[in-house]
Amino acid sequence: MGANEMAAPQVRRLFGTDGIRGVAGEFPLNRETAFAVGVALGNWIAEKCSDPEVVLGVDTRESGLWIAEYVAGGLDRAGVHPRFAGLITTPGIAHVARTGPFAAGVMISASHNPYRDNGIKVIDHSGFKLADETEQNLEAGIFAWLESRKTPVAKPLAADPSLDRQYLDYLAGIMSEQLEGMRIVVDAAHGSATYLAPELLQRLGGQVDCIHCAPDGKNINLNCGSQHLESLQTRVLAAGADLGVAFDGDADRALFVSRSGKAVDGDAVMLLCALPLHAMGRLTEVVATVMSNLGLERALNRHGIGLVRTPVGDKYVLEEMLRRNAPLGGEQSGHIIFRDYATTGDGLLTALRVIEIMRRCRQDLDQLTAELVIYPQILLNVRVKERKPLDQLERVCAEVRRTEREFGEAGRVVVRFSGTEPLARVMVEGPEMDRVKLRAQAIAAAIQQEIGQ
Repeated sequence: MGANEMAAPQVRRLFGTDGIRGVAGEFPLNRETAFAVGVALGNWIAEKCSDPEVVLGVDTRESGLWIAEYVAGGLDRAGVHPRFAGLITTPGIAHVARTGPFAAGVMISASHNPYRDNGIKVIDHSGFKLADETEQNLEAGIFAWLESRKTPVAKPLAADPSLDRQYLDYLAGIMSEQLEGMRIVVDAAHGSATYLAPELLQRLGGQVDCIHCAPDGKNINLNCGSQHLESLQTRVLAAGADLGVAFDGDADRALFVSRSGKAVDGDAVMLLCALPLHAMGRLTEVVATVMSNLGLERALNRHGIGLVRTPVGDKYVLEEMLRRNAPLGGEQSGHIIFRDYATTGDGLLTALRVIEIMRRCRQDLDQLTAELVIYPQILLNVRVKERKPLDQLERVCAEVRRTEREFGEAGRVVVRFSGTEPLARVMVEGPEMDRVKLRAQAIAAAIQQEIGQ
């Protein structure tokens, strides 16, 4: 493909860029596979630890509990004791796994996907997502158990409320500013942040107005949360709030709305968080993905800060941050990693860091993000029937090359496959929206012709 594209990591049969995803009740999110995940994970852990424990958590999907109970049944079968945190965020599970007596953590969530989907994310004792090689080894164990055709048995789980308390206590303890007099609207997406986000912000003195905080098992992410900011923008303006924050289903990402109603995405958050670190001599570069806007790169460059790009996925951002010892990285979608405080993207932590900078600088989000000039950008999804190597698709390559020639240094093209869905994603940036839209549609049409459903 073109010079602007970064090749995606190899796709395995079960694990994608963010664990195992699928429709709940169907392979690979059926009871047999969930149990097999528990067995494979338990066997891997039992080889390294004596009397091991694994912590499990769920978001608000109606399928979460039964999937967790079959994973727990598999762990129990392998001689590993499961403990249940109940409703918690994915970064909450990472924190508990890292700081508690646990060999690993398992989060049952499909993040920003609709309620019918679910997923199994595995985090090791270090708090990091598993390495690709480890996931491949687990896959071998999962398929070996499935081939045995033994009957899976669920293990009933009762939540231990002390586990998510530990996570909230940690977050409250690292906040250096109190929030008295600050009005904050929280959109919890009817998900993992439903109770935790309002409690945390109120504990710190904030006045919290919560919307989409009434989960019923089927409304997670439904026209709300970080992918649908419209209702949050309306509420912030109506309430005269200082800011709004929207989480996704498992609260590992956060996006914001300013006092004026402007949407503030992950690129803007990385810029406003990078500048204080750079001023303290603690940051020389930010790690982001190929999807981050060219405007972020140029704004950082004006301050002498570099931008390093990775494939899409906070897992790959984190790997590059560790290689470079970089304190800040993230994604345009709102996964922001603060390496000094966490091992994964954390929406609640991101909210605290943004609010802390607002309080210290005595500026609102409009002022803090004023210098970020966003280049017109279009993202199109094309449903595909197969994943042929993109550089073997002649029509697609021709359209990408044409776009790169037309835009030159004033634009970018990224064409990639989704890590979690049967989609090809086309991102085009350029100087004018009409031209950007035209070129993105041409590339998407070429993909549709060659491998579309």
